[in-house]
Amino acid sequence: MSTSDRSIFRLTGSDTESFLQGLITNDMTHLTDGLLYAAILTPQGKYLADFFLKRDGDAVLLDADAAQAPALQQRLTMYKLRADISIEPTKLYLHRGFGDAPGDGAADPRTSALGWRAYRDTPQSDDVVDWTALYVDNHIPNAGLELDQNSFILEMGFERLNGVDFKKGCYVGQEVTARMKHKTELRKGLAVVGIDGEAPFGTPIQHNDKAVGTLLSRAGDKALAYLRYDRASEDMTAGDAKIRYPA
Repeated sequence: MSTSDRSIFRLTGSDTESFLQGLITNDMTHLTDGLLYAAILTPQGKYLADFFLKRDGDAVLLDADAAQAPALQQRLTMYKLRADISIEPTKLYLHRGFGDAPGDGAADPRTSALGWRAYRDTPQSDDVVDWTALYVDNHIPNAGLELDQNSFILEMGFERLNGVDFKKGCYVGQEVTARMKHKTELRKGLAVVGIDGEAPFGTPIQHNDKAVGTLLSRAGDKALAYLRYDRASEDMTAGDAKIRYPA
């Protein structure tokens, strides 16, 4: 994972904020607080993309996974119809660091452990931060890895990561998300597990010959996994590896 894996768009026009408010999982009124983390969903409530938003004068910057960026831009363009909004790529680069955020930066809203983010005209020099380890340690899902087209954001921890607002009103996929929040108990979701032995990403996790979940990103003796909580235990396997939950 590197800062070059992001695409930064600039959104302009008088309808920008009202347009986004009707689409994304978070509340645009919180954008004054710094960075806003949010997702866009299908009408069935499944994940399409996640991103960060930041004010830039009268414009809004959108920081998205580079692999998802073309489809996200296409989706936003499809929804905008006659709204006064322009969605243009920029030549800005993501910079990240730790400690107090610089004047042009803002804290990562998911957790303070991930430091700050800023958008600048020049690339960030290579860093030696083990971002995968940070994401695993802090229970953070990644676009294209833990987060895919089958994901429900509440199972992926978006409430804990400040990526969804339940008071903002309607947005695409809101009905399903609200129902999962208020009417059901989550039986599956993202978890941090312990791992001993080797098993590749995507290996099925089992316990007593029953499917429990899927092994995802790994860092050392910990990994992220998508689990059925009612079947998870301290004695699971993923291929030749031993898996334990809790880690």
